Amino acid sequence: MKKFKIPVVPKSVTKSIRFPSKLIEEVNEAIHGTDCTFTAFVVEAVRVALENLREEEEEQSENE
Repeated sequence: MKKFKIPVVPKSVTKSIRFPSKLIEEVNEAIHGTDCTFTAFVVEAVRVALENLREEEEEQSENE
């Protein structure tokens, strides 16, 4: 049985950024009808993008 641990909520910082209106519409359409918030969607998208960049850098380093 997995041991229960009380989750730690990561610290967060409010950051104001500008999005093109069309991109806002597309994100809102993508999350419509889900429990996902705009913020959660953007945070996950950035997390995945950073992971992809790290993987690409690792691949480039291995090929050098």
